[in-house]
Amino acid sequence: MGKKLSPQELAIYRAVDEVLHYVWDPIGVSTVPYARDEYHGYLPKVFDLLIAGSAAEAIAAHLSQIVTERMGLSENLGHDLAIAKILLEWKEVIGEKHK
Repeated sequence: MGKKLSPQELAIYRAVDEVLHYVWDPIGVSTVPYARDEYHGYLPKVFDLLIAGSAAEAIAAHLSQIVTERMGLSENLGHDLAIAKILLEWKEVIGEKHK
């Protein structure tokens, strides 16, 4: 990452990690313990988008790009938009806790 995260940012980073692995999970590895780090390469950019205040549509577009261009899977924009909204909700909840 390169910089020290504040407690709020660290909580958001961890939430993004959990959501990507257990909820987004486009290749279906959430129940495989050895695959726990499968989506870590995508985590920093998704986190950056979230912290920068990107809209759900922009986050969903990024997730869709990962799915189609990096994983070679079919796009599921509805699912990716739902994930983006979950991420934004987590950011809001964590922000409220750290006021």
